[in-house]
Amino acid sequence: MHRLLIFTALMDCTATTLSYLQTGYFSKLITDYLSGDKSLRPFYAHQVSLEGVRSAVQSREQFRTNRTLLVEELKNQYELIPAVAPVSLNIKKLAAENTFTITTAHQPAIFTGSLFFIYKILHAIRLANDLSAQLPEYQFVPVYYMGNEDADFDELGHIFLDQEKIVWETTQKGAVGRMKTKGLENVMTRIEGEFSVQPYGKELIDLLKECYLNNETIQSATFSLIHKLFGEYGLIVLIPDTPKLKKLMLPVFEDDLLNQKASSIVENTIKEFPEKYKVQAHPRAINLFYLKK
Repeated sequence: MHRLLIFTALMDCTATTLSYLQTGYFSKLITDYLSGDKSLRPFYAHQVSLEGVRSAVQSREQFRTNRTLLVEELKNQYELIPAVAPVSLNIKKLAAENTFTITTAHQPAIFTGSLFFIYKILHAIRLANDLSAQLPEYQFVPVYYMGNEDADFDELGHIFLDQEKIVWETTQKGAVGRMKTKGLENVMTRIEGEFSVQPYGKELIDLLKECYLNNETIQSATFSLIHKLFGEYGLIVLIPDTPKLKKLMLPVFEDDLLNQKASSIVENTIKEFPEKYKVQAHPRAINLFYLKK
C-alpha cells in the first residue's frame, strides 16, 4: 500500500519528457550547468553525462573510506526495525570497494515538509538503478542522509495544507531530529479530516500516525516513515548523529576551528563566480555549532 501512496499516478498515466529548462522551475544557474555553459566549467570537475559519472567514480576510488565502520553503524541503526531484504543487501554491498552511493540529503521536516523531499529521494533511487545497469563494473546504492542536527525549526516545524500553514506548537529548542514528537498529535488531528477523504488518504494518515505517534523523536519518526515508503527499493537511511561517525570527522572539525580553510576557499570561489548568477550561501568563518545536552 505504501507503494500506492506515491506511485499510483505514475502507474495510471503516460509520461511526457521535459527538459529542466522547459519546466520553468529551475534557476539559470542550474539550467546553464546542465547545458554545459562554458562560464561555469571551471567550477566543477565532472561533466553531466555518463562519462562524467564514470570520471567521478574513478576520482572517488582514490578517497579511502572506512567502509567497515559505516556498515557496522548502519546495521546497528537498522536493528530496531523489521528487516527489508533490498536494504540489507545494499548495506552489505557497501563493504565492497566497487560500491558507490547516490546520496541525497535533507533535514527531517515534519511529515517530510515540501514535496521536493520526496522527489530528491526518488531521483536518487532511479539514478542508482540506472547507473548500476549502465556501469555494470560498479554497484550503486541510493542513500538518504538525514540532516537531523539542523536547528532551523521555523523551516522544519510546519506544513502547508491547501495553502494554509499549519505549525507544530512546541517550546523545544536545538536539533530538530532530537526533538520529542509529543504535541504532533494535535497537528495530526488537524489534518486527518481533510486527508481521510482523499484517495489513499486513510492509509496515509495511518502511516503518519504509526511513524510519528509511536516514535519518541523526530529522527526516529522520519527514519521509520522513509524506510516504510522506500525500503523496498533498497534506499538506505543514514543517521549521522552518532559518536563513531562523528569521530571520523574530527580532522575536518579541527581544521575548521583552527584554520578556517573552508570559508576562505568558498569566499575565493565566490569572488571568481560569474556575476550573472545569484550567490545562494556565504560561509561563516567557523561553521561548527554547539549541540548542548
